[in-house]
Amino acid sequence: MTETAPKPVHIIGGGLAGSEAAWQLVCADIPVILHEMRPVKKTDAHHTEKLAELVCSNSFRSDDAERSAIGVLHEEMRRAGSLILTAADIHRVPAGGALAVDREGFSQHVQDTLEQHPLVTIIRNEVKGLPPTDWGQTIIATGPLTSPALANAIQSVTGEESLAFFDAIAPIVNKDSIDMDIAWFQSRYDKGDGSDYINCPMTGQQYDAFLDALIEGEKTEFKDWEENTPYFEGCLPIEVMASRGRRTLCFGPMKPVGLTNPHNPTQKPFAIVQLRQDNKLGTLFNMVGFQTKLKYGEQTRIFRMIPGLEDATFARLGGLHRNTFLNSPRVLDPFLRLKAAPHIRFAGQITGCEGYVESAAVGLMAGRYAVAETRNIDPSTPPLTTAMGSLISHITEGAFEQTFQPMNVNFGLFPPFEERVHKKQRKAAYARRALDDYQDWLNSAA
Repeated sequence: MTETAPKPVHIIGGGLAGSEAAWQLVCADIPVILHEMRPVKKTDAHHTEKLAELVCSNSFRSDDAERSAIGVLHEEMRRAGSLILTAADIHRVPAGGALAVDREGFSQHVQDTLEQHPLVTIIRNEVKGLPPTDWGQTIIATGPLTSPALANAIQSVTGEESLAFFDAIAPIVNKDSIDMDIAWFQSRYDKGDGSDYINCPMTGQQYDAFLDALIEGEKTEFKDWEENTPYFEGCLPIEVMASRGRRTLCFGPMKPVGLTNPHNPTQKPFAIVQLRQDNKLGTLFNMVGFQTKLKYGEQTRIFRMIPGLEDATFARLGGLHRNTFLNSPRVLDPFLRLKAAPHIRFAGQITGCEGYVESAAVGLMAGRYAVAETRNIDPSTPPLTTAMGSLISHITEGAFEQTFQPMNVNFGLFPPFEERVHKKQRKAAYARRALDDYQDWLNSAA
């Protein structure tokens, strides 16, 4: 007897989460219909129509699976056959201990992989309302830039106001316009290859002048309905950080520690601006931590005050866009289904996770949950002791509804040890336990 082919799963949104969810499904021989509204309808942040486009930084943050929670999540995803981590590893560029990618090559790889898969159908259209029940299982992975029509439809069925915040984008500088007689290559404490960042030093006087210009610079004006929207603390505009205190930046993205200026080894810089390679060719460099809402003309004027960037040309200036996310602990069940419409799952940043990798990780789990449901198998979530399990638990049931905010993965989400572990050994212990438990879960799930 011929086995009936499974019904396709619809996925709305072709970003990191939607692409990863699609991959998990087709790897289990379940067809996918992927809806992506670009280029039919554009967003305020995307520049291309490619799937999995990176709109902000090109970094997936630390790749240290022995001492970093995000590094542990990288490794867990690799073990689960993640398309996003595979593409990131193939298109990796130097970034010290971080996993940074050539953004063009990365998104092209993801798009080519899905376009060429026989079980994937990509439809370029805007889904303006909630998916109908006759679609069957649907995953909404529209990210922080969900179209207003779909956002309104989601709000109508959840009965809750969607929370919103602003996310700022850092400028990208052409490498050949940086004065390397002033700047130099070095990673903090010589991590990674030891020379993955370009460093621009500042004296105290230069820093004070720059800070004044930053605070006084003309900013993007908000619309009336945007004025009370809070920022996400993990991606604050540089000028917002500067306004919190004269030395805030010296303890943040401009901290001068772990670096020695070869042009003047005896004088310690008061502050340092770092730029990280943004493409495989090494022609573009991203200003680390310099997300901004300054107007374009002000960005050019103020950022050229930085020593080494006096003649800088910009491949992309910074920007600002509005992000939307659900109060997931209130409206989603533990398996990412909408309580008011269980045929719909959510994935990615719209669930209230924050970060490229976290978004893709939630997409990975949404895809696996959909596989289990298609096969009439009880879904299984990794243990709380794992990076994946702790993240899913936090956004669906572990956080307080009243104070829910976007969250990066971190060891604070992991359950503590029953036995005493010395503070210096705790991160390594968390990482070991997570990967051991995750491998056990993968083996049992298989």
